Amino acid sequence: MNHEDGLSRRQQKAMQTRLNLLHAGKVIFLKEGFQKATMTEINKQANTGYGTAYVYFKNKDELFGELMENIVEKMYEVASLPFEPKTSEEAFEQIKTQVRLFIQAALDEQEMMKVLKEAIGVSEIVEGKWSQIRTRFIAGIIKDITFVQEAGMANKEIEASLIARGWYYMNEQVMWDILLGEVAEDLNRVAENLALLYTRGLYVGNK
Repeated sequence: MNHEDGLSRRQQKAMQTRLNLLHAGKVIFLKEGFQKATMTEINKQANTGYGTAYVYFKNKDELFGELMENIVEKMYEVASLPFEPKTSEEAFEQIKTQVRLFIQAALDEQEMMKVLKEAIGVSEIVEGKWSQIRTRFIAGIIKDITFVQEAGMANKEIEASLIARGWYYMNEQVMWDILLGEVAEDLNRVAENLALLYTRGLYVGNK
């Protein structure tokens, strides 16, 4: 046994093999795209024994699903930033920053995000995984909206869950448009305009 981390050599080797397969998967997905990538290619890229990939992942969908968590980790970090503004002006600045950082995090993984976009359209597993990710983001937005409503800064008649979904989907669509080159505006300008639209509709006296 390795007394430092409690793992046997066999367990350490298995963990390393799994990491090698994930790395190889990323290489192949970037090279071939989601639909054309195969587990055989990933296995070969990882330089593991025939069929080894299937010991760790049922199929490429499952492997890509695990890669997705790494892809969106920075986006999760942005969504988890503390949000307790004291004024609507402070809220606007924080929201603008969050929008910019959210889209920038996606741009930092632009090529893999393009593969993700392809995968969502053809894989039920990946689509389901992305749906779970959306739900997590939306839950965070609901929490933020509820906070400013209770603080008296936002319209309490607005249904937080509905606005949260609309706000998230707006950001996601703009994110995809930027990633795919369909929107060429400066990121700071995009963030400012989205934040203005959102806060002027939600916050009391912020017109």
